[in-house]
Amino acid sequence: MKQKVISVVGPTAVGKSKLGVELAKQFGGEIINGDSMQIYQEFDIGTAKVSKEEQDGIIHHLLDFKSPQEGYSAAEFQTDVSREITFVSKNNKLPIIVGGTGFYIHAALYGFNFSEAKRDERYVNEMLKSIDEIGVEPYFERLKKIDPVQANKMDPQNIRRVIRALEVYDTTGKTMSDYQQEQIAEAPYNSFIIGLDMDRELLYERINSRVDEMLEAGLEQEVKHLYYVYGEDIQAMQGIGYKEFIPYLKGENSLEEVAASIKQNTRRFAKRQLTYYRNKLPHVNWYTVHPSTYEESFTTIFQDVAGFLQTGKE
Repeated sequence: MKQKVISVVGPTAVGKSKLGVELAKQFGGEIINGDSMQIYQEFDIGTAKVSKEEQDGIIHHLLDFKSPQEGYSAAEFQTDVSREITFVSKNNKLPIIVGGTGFYIHAALYGFNFSEAKRDERYVNEMLKSIDEIGVEPYFERLKKIDPVQANKMDPQNIRRVIRALEVYDTTGKTMSDYQQEQIAEAPYNSFIIGLDMDRELLYERINSRVDEMLEAGLEQEVKHLYYVYGEDIQAMQGIGYKEFIPYLKGENSLEEVAASIKQNTRRFAKRQLTYYRNKLPHVNWYTVHPSTYEESFTTIFQDVAGFLQTGKE
């Protein structure tokens, strides 16, 4: 019998963390973080990291466990999630993966066969130095020729991802798309994937309001601290809510422009998240929610999860 796992996905600001906690309380579960930014210590406000109060006594795994200087990948996440699922289930608790990083969730639940190419810090450092001198554009153009499928899925300004895709090819002679096409067919878990969606205009309003709340909560001060302590080249600083501050800290734009950029990039990210879930992630059970009727929607979800746990069918 495969281990049963619940996963909650959906665009940013839709209410995944809230649902995850309620599911854990309802079904005796523990939460495994599935957000690629919330793994980092000190990156709190800009990642909308679930607070102790919001955790409401529910144990959360893979949260706040990486130093800001460390890199992290979907392959590492796959390994870490496998370990945590085993640990949680051995304690007779239900593993509930909650997060918005679609590729990470996909990799964890469907046993991706990742490139065995190890990270080469010398290669990365040389690339970073070169990009600092001539920009990332020539390297992104090279990636588009080598692996147009992977390039099309990337933000050209996500320097670390561009470097990693080139590093895999230069090290192994195979593209990341090649590796992704070699995935094993059988999923290692019996998973029930909950997809939360929301009226687009309402979701965008929530995103804009959340950014305003982050700024009021001290996001500028958080980013300044991280920037001056760790610099702009660490992987975590490439996340939305952080990278937009770099021109501001260099005196190149205003705080108002930073806020507008974060809002725009977050809205675009939410759209990309939904596109990935709908086009790439199999077997998602979709639920349209509204903040005023969360409890009603959650009741329906609880009923479906209970049925899944009783029958074990996807």
